[in-house]
Amino acid sequence: MYGKFQQHLQNELAAIDEAGLYKRERNIASQQFAEITLEDGSKALNFCANNYLGLSNNLRLMKAAQQAMEERGYGMSSVRFICGTQDYHKTLEKAIADYFKTEDTILYAACFDANGGLFEPLFTAEDAIISDSLNHASIIDGVRLCKAVRYRYANADMADLERCLQEAQAQRYRIIVTDGVFSMDGNVAPMDKICDLAEKYDALVMVDESHSAGVVGPTGHGVAEQFGCYGRIDIFTGTLGKAFGGAVGGFTTGRKEIIDMLRQRSRPYLFSNSLPPSVVGASIEVFKMLAESDSLHTKLQNNVNYFRDKMLAAGFDIKPTQSAICAVMLYDAPLSQVFAQKMAQEGIFVTGFYYPVVPKGEARIRVQLSAAHEQEHLDKAINAFIKVGKELGVIK
Repeated sequence: MYGKFQQHLQNELAAIDEAGLYKRERNIASQQFAEITLEDGSKALNFCANNYLGLSNNLRLMKAAQQAMEERGYGMSSVRFICGTQDYHKTLEKAIADYFKTEDTILYAACFDANGGLFEPLFTAEDAIISDSLNHASIIDGVRLCKAVRYRYANADMADLERCLQEAQAQRYRIIVTDGVFSMDGNVAPMDKICDLAEKYDALVMVDESHSAGVVGPTGHGVAEQFGCYGRIDIFTGTLGKAFGGAVGGFTTGRKEIIDMLRQRSRPYLFSNSLPPSVVGASIEVFKMLAESDSLHTKLQNNVNYFRDKMLAAGFDIKPTQSAICAVMLYDAPLSQVFAQKMAQEGIFVTGFYYPVVPKGEARIRVQLSAAHEQEHLDKAINAFIKVGKELGVIK
């Protein structure tokens, strides 16, 4: 049997490769940071990590992880509701709730699980989920697992969202679902306007803060801070794998009864192992650090502004961004791949994206800035962009 199936898989993999969509891993032989060492010993500057606050190799967090292992062990060997909950888990859940100014929090193995396990426990075929067209794959999968009626509105288009809300009045309950920062364009969802429409049409609001928490807002507390929407957003999901240290783990935080229902019925929570003490201990330390100082967020914002302004001055077309994601638009798919390859030859790691990851004719290089980057790193990347851009005729 496997012989035929093997041939089928080989053909599929060959087609993926021929389309330029085959994903190849880059082997890093160092800690994750602004400058990384590759397996062959060469160095590169990393501009494609989600390490927004530069905490992935923070010494204070590593010590906190080690201390947590010494005090609470290596793993939990259980799901939460059987014997997988330690005092550390409850401390972290409270720290996250305090950070987002919510009532309670539930931890998951990843934000993919948080989004995947959110909708089915709360909504039925009588209800409606109204989702932004550029929402993350985990939200899309979570919505698919739920029997609720589905509506889809154009990215951050409030007129289209209002149309969906009007149509959804036929359902019992409605929830608007959006990313806080959209990972391909770097734009921020207009949460104040979304909340206004939610109140007008009696809908709940959910936002995925994976790319926005720690990044947007005057002190980096995310979209609720950015738009003054505390108390108006019912559900936040997020990750510990980006700005908040870059390890593993996700969460849902929000209204008390919603979180309580998820503890009872959310399948990824009920049937996945509990987060290990090292990750939980280090994550608690992250929120202590962020409460002490806003310096990392300030540095990140300064880096974003510096990079964006220099790239625009050089003649590059960059999507408007309020986040740490800068989309350098090239529009041509093959060009985006060649550009990324030439940047790698210059010692700069960036990623080219094109259809079907982004719409046809919207190919780009996605650059992700970090508080770990120093100005010399930014200058080296900008100079490489200019050199490659001129070589390939992108700029003059």
